[in-house]
Amino acid sequence: MERRDEQKRRRGVVSVGAVVRRVGAYGGQFLLLAALALVAALVISGVPRLVNGHAQQGLRAHLGAVVPQQRDVTYSTGPLGPTGDDGSPVAAHQGELAALEAAMPPAVRRMVEQRWFTAETRASRVGGPDLAAKNLLVDLGLRAVPGIEEAGTLVEGRWPVDAPKGQPVQVALAADVAQKLNLRVGSRLTLTAPGPVPPNAPPRAPVSVVGLFEPRDDTDGFWDGLPPLLRVGEPPGDAEPFVAVGVVDAAALNRQAVAGWPLAFGWRYRLGADGVDARELDQVIDALQQMTREAAGRNLVQGLDIPLRQFSAEVDSARTVLGVIAAGVLATLAGLVVLAAGLLVRRRRAEFALLRARGGASTTSAGRSLAEALLVVPPAGLLGWLAGGLAPGASGETRWLAVAVTALVTAALPVATLVASTGGAGRRDLVRSRPTARRLTVEAGLLVLAGLAVVLLRRRGLTPGEVDPLLVSVPVLLAVAAAVVAMRVYPWPLRLASRLAARSRGSVAFLGTARAGRSVVAVPLVVVVLAIATAAFCAVTAAGIDASRDRAASRAVPADALILGERIAPDTGAELERLPGVHAASPVLHEAGQRLVKDAVGTDTRLGGVTVLMVDGPALARMVRQADVDVTVPAALLAPAGGAGPLPAVVSPTVAAELADAGLAASAFVSAQGQRYEFRVAERAESFPLLRADSARFVVLPWQALPRRDYAAVPTGFLVAGDDLDAEALRRAGDAGQSRFATGGTVAGREPPRGVQVLTYADTRRQVGEGGANGVLAFGFTAGAAGGTALGLLAIAFMVLAGARERGQVLSRLRTLGLSRRQWRGLLLVELAPPVGVSVLTGALVGTALPLLLNPVLGLSAFTDGVQVRVAFEPGLVAAVVALGALALAFAVAVEALNNRRTRLGEVLRLGEEN
Repeated sequence: MERRDEQKRRRGVVSVGAVVRRVGAYGGQFLLLAALALVAALVISGVPRLVNGHAQQGLRAHLGAVVPQQRDVTYSTGPLGPTGDDGSPVAAHQGELAALEAAMPPAVRRMVEQRWFTAETRASRVGGPDLAAKNLLVDLGLRAVPGIEEAGTLVEGRWPVDAPKGQPVQVALAADVAQKLNLRVGSRLTLTAPGPVPPNAPPRAPVSVVGLFEPRDDTDGFWDGLPPLLRVGEPPGDAEPFVAVGVVDAAALNRQAVAGWPLAFGWRYRLGADGVDARELDQVIDALQQMTREAAGRNLVQGLDIPLRQFSAEVDSARTVLGVIAAGVLATLAGLVVLAAGLLVRRRRAEFALLRARGGASTTSAGRSLAEALLVVPPAGLLGWLAGGLAPGASGETRWLAVAVTALVTAALPVATLVASTGGAGRRDLVRSRPTARRLTVEAGLLVLAGLAVVLLRRRGLTPGEVDPLLVSVPVLLAVAAAVVAMRVYPWPLRLASRLAARSRGSVAFLGTARAGRSVVAVPLVVVVLAIATAAFCAVTAAGIDASRDRAASRAVPADALILGERIAPDTGAELERLPGVHAASPVLHEAGQRLVKDAVGTDTRLGGVTVLMVDGPALARMVRQADVDVTVPAALLAPAGGAGPLPAVVSPTVAAELADAGLAASAFVSAQGQRYEFRVAERAESFPLLRADSARFVVLPWQALPRRDYAAVPTGFLVAGDDLDAEALRRAGDAGQSRFATGGTVAGREPPRGVQVLTYADTRRQVGEGGANGVLAFGFTAGAAGGTALGLLAIAFMVLAGARERGQVLSRLRTLGLSRRQWRGLLLVELAPPVGVSVLTGALVGTALPLLLNPVLGLSAFTDGVQVRVAFEPGLVAAVVALGALALAFAVAVEALNNRRTRLGEVLRLGEEN
C-alpha cells in the first residue's frame, strides 16, 4: 500500500486514501478548520434569513399599528353629469373597480386585501318637519354602497329599493345618525339638488326614511368611507350645518343621475402587509408615487407611503449597524481560520521538512495541504449553507459570497504551508528579535489608514440602504490598529514589573512577568481584539439606544401620565388628585399656529407662527423628580407668581434669532386662547418636553406667573404623577372635565367629538422600543454580543495554544528542578493574565470608541422617535469587562491545563524542542 502511494506521489497522482489517512491522523485540527468553515457559511446563509424574517414581522406590526384608513388607496371623481350610459352610470363605473386594481403596479396590487365602490351625490341642504322641530340645519348626501346588506343589520324598517317614478327617494340611515337628527322610519324630507343642475333637472327631490341600520362590525373597513355613514359630521362653526349620508338603492341613484343630478364615484382599496416583502419597500413606495402621477384624470389619495418610508429608514439604519457587526464577526472568523491553519501547519512542520529533504518542492507540501483541505472544507461549507437555509425568513443574495468564503478557507491551509516552508524552525527564545523597518512602516501606515478612514467616513456620510465598503472596513481597521498599538506598548510595563519582581522573594512572579513580556503573539491578539470589540460595540450601542428611548418617552410624557384633550375644566386637577394612586396633577396648555405680535394691540411682526406651550414650572419640576424621568426644567420656568414685566419664556433658537433681529427679544406678545401675553426671551432650547422632536418654532411660558385676566387660561391637558395609575379612571375624569367646560358657563358649547387621550410613561416607553425594525436591531445586538464573546474565547484558546509547546518545555524543566503544582498554577496565572487582560481591555476600548466615532453616520435616531442617540460611558461596562476578563482568564487556564494533561512531563524533554 505504501509503495503504491509512493509511486503515485512520484507520478504526481494524488491518492485519495492517503489524503483520508492524513486527515484522520490530524482529525482534531481538521475538525476545527471544518467547524470554522461551517460557521462562516452558516452566518452568511442564515443571518440574512433571520434578519429578513425579523424585518417582515416588524413590517406587519408597523402597518398593523397604522390607522386602517391610512392604508387605503382611494380613487375618486368630482361630480359628473349624465354620460349617456343607458341610464346606468352606477353600474358602468362599478365595473372599473377590477380594472383599476388590474392597472396597479404589481408591487401594490399584491397588497390589496379589500376593495369597495361607492356612488353618491354631494351633500346638500335637506329640510323636513322632524328637523325643524329641533331647529337643525342639515346637509344630506345620498350614497349607493354595494354589499351594505351583508355589512349592516336592520334595526327598524327595510332596505331601500328603487321607488316608482314620482314617489319619494327611499333612504336608510344609521340608527345613531337618525337619533341625533331626530329622524325615524317614515320621516319625510325634501332634498335640494346638489350644486348647479341643468335647467330641466328637478331642483328638489322628496326623500323618505324607510330603514334604520347598525353595523355588524363597526371596525370593518367597509364603514371607513368619507363622509362617514355611521356618524354625523359636526358643524365646523356657528351657523354651519350638520353633515349626514344616507344609503339609497343604485337604481334610485341612476334615476337621479338621468334626471340631471351630478354623481361622484369612488374606488377604495385597503392594503395589507401580507402582500409586501420587506426587501421591496422602495419598489412599493415608488409604485405608490407612480400611481399618484398616473391617476388618469381621477383624484388619488393615499397615505401609506409615509409609514413605509419611516419603516424603510429604520431598516436601512438597522442594516447599517448590522453591517458593522457582520464585518467584525467575519473578520474574527477569518483570523480564526488563519490561526487554525497555522496551528495545523506547525504540528506538521517535521512532515513537511522531511518532504523537502527527500527532494520535494515547496509546492508539493502545498498541494498535499490543498488536497486535504478540499476533502474537509467544501463539505463543511455546504453543510453550513444548508443549515442556514433552515432559518426562518426570506433568503438573501449571498450564495456567491458563501462560495467565495469557502474557497478562501480552503486556500488558507496551502497558503499557510507555503509561508511556513520559507521560515526557519530554530529556537526563537535564544535571540531577541526586533521589529524590522518594513514591519514598523506597515504598522505606522495601518494607523494612518485607520485614522483617515474614520475622518473620511464622518465627512462623507452614508447612502441609506447600501452596504458601504468604507463603513465595513473602519471597525476592522480600528481594531487592528489598536491591537498593533497594544502589542508595541504591552512589553514595557511588564519589563518594569519583572525588574521589581526580581527583587522580591520567590521565583513565580519574576518568571511569570518575564515570560509574559516575551510571549505576546500578534495574530491571536488581533483576533481577540476584533472579537471583543464587536461584542463591546453591540453592548455599548444597545445601552445608548435604550437610554435615548428613555429620553424620548420622557419628552412625550414628562410625568407618570399625560391627559390630552381640547379644553378641560380647571377644577379637573383637583378631581384627578382625589383618584387612588394620584399624587399630583398639573395643568398644560398647548396651542399651535399662534402669531407673534409687537404689542397688546396686535401689530403684526411678519414672523412665522409658533406653538405656544404653558406649563407650571415648579409643579413640573416636582413631577419630574417623583417620576424619575430624564427631564431638566429650565430656571426661566420657575419664576414666582406676581412678577412684573414680560413673562420669562423658553424659546426655540429659530424664534429667538428672529425676535432678536426684529429687536423684540426683550418684549414681544403671543396669543393663546384669544389672550395676548407679553414675554421676553429668557432661555433658548433646541427642544422641550410635550413638543415634537422636529418642532423648531415654539414659545414656552410659565403658567404660575401668568397675569390675571378676565378669561383665565384653560388647560388642554394635565400632567399626572402617581403610583399604579388607572388609565381608565384618568380617562373618565378627563372626559368629565372636558364635558363640564363644554356645557358650563354662560355660553354652552357642543359636546366634544371625541374623548381625551391618556398616555402613560410606561406605555409610551414600550411603544418607542417595540414595533418597526427594532426586532432586527435587537437580533443584531444579541447575536453580535454573543458571537463576539464566543469567538473571542476561541481566539484566546488559540493564543494559549500558540505558546503551549514552549510553556510545556519550561514547565517540565521547572518541575524537574522542584517547582510545586501550586507554584506552577501561580506561574501560569501570572503569565497568562497580562496578554489576556490586555487583549480584552483593548477590545473593550475599541468597542466603546466605535459608537462614538460612527454615531453621526449610523442613523440610530430612527429607533428613538427622532431623539438623537448619545453614546456615553456606562458604569456597567467596567463590571462587564472585568467579568469577561475573569472568564477569559479562567478559560485560558483551563485550555492550558487540558493541553498539559495530553503531554506527559517526560515526553516533552525526551522528544526534543519541536515536540
